[in-house]
Amino acid sequence: MEIKWLEDFLSLAETGSFSRSAELRHVTQPAFSRRIRALENWIGAELIDRSAYPTNLTLAGENLRERAATIVQDVFDARSTLRGQRPIPIDTLSFAVPHSLSLNFYPKWLTKLERTYFDSAPISTKLVALNVHDAVMALVEGNCDLLMCYHHPEQPIQLDPKRYAMLRLGSEHVRPYSKANRDGSPMFALPGKASKPVPHLSYSPNAFLGRMVEIILESSRRSHFLHRIYETDMAEALKVMAVEGHGVAWLPESAVQRELKSRQLTLAGGELWAGEMEIRLYRERQATKPLLDQVWRFLEATLGESGDGKKRGKPTTR
Repeated sequence: MEIKWLEDFLSLAETGSFSRSAELRHVTQPAFSRRIRALENWIGAELIDRSAYPTNLTLAGENLRERAATIVQDVFDARSTLRGQRPIPIDTLSFAVPHSLSLNFYPKWLTKLERTYFDSAPISTKLVALNVHDAVMALVEGNCDLLMCYHHPEQPIQLDPKRYAMLRLGSEHVRPYSKANRDGSPMFALPGKASKPVPHLSYSPNAFLGRMVEIILESSRRSHFLHRIYETDMAEALKVMAVEGHGVAWLPESAVQRELKSRQLTLAGGELWAGEMEIRLYRERQATKPLLDQVWRFLEATLGESGDGKKRGKPTTR
């Protein structure tokens, strides 16, 4: 059982709406519904009366509601107490970053920041690598200074712009890759055939990149034949499977630069099968930390944007 399942349940009990609670919890509605069902399976009882709208709790759900609130509060109180024993130093920036960005984009971005703002001096940072939802929640719950994440119009990061400032750091393409044959051609290529579907190395349904692949396939408007043979949340795990020749994986371009250069991987399809995401940086506007304010102002000037993502005048330097 996961604490976030109880948080989902409490949100649903409050709103009476799966769609509204999914929005508030920063997940898709299907993923939210699966998590509520997972909680019910773990409890061993129906918690939601799905025959009524607004959604009502069953008797078991009503009994759990008060206990769930106490459990969640106790867990977070304990975490706050323990974290208070090891506070993050004032001269350290803490980041919450999805796994794929933490391994590829973030290190290069930090190097560039150190070179341009800190005159190549190292900056003290703390990074926690999470899935996209948990990374967003780390910012919302005040457990990090900065959130770096992906964003797509059909899968937006829904943070209140009045509370959170945002900067666009760049963009990232997601494309299908396959092990390369000796002649450089892909071992597997899209769209596949009904008689011989392409082995698909896929993301778990609740993964942000998994939803991106669904969006790409839906927008291609072309028949495709895929056979899911492997599933995981981790892009790096899919990459390893693709390099070993197990199938096709959709991967962020920053994750495969070395493998493309060494000709271990190659594209398994053209632009029809590709998608693009923004890479964004968020902070809470009311957060008070001198280093955070200094870095944010520098990034605003360098990127030519204000904290709400709107263009500013001519960039300045420190």
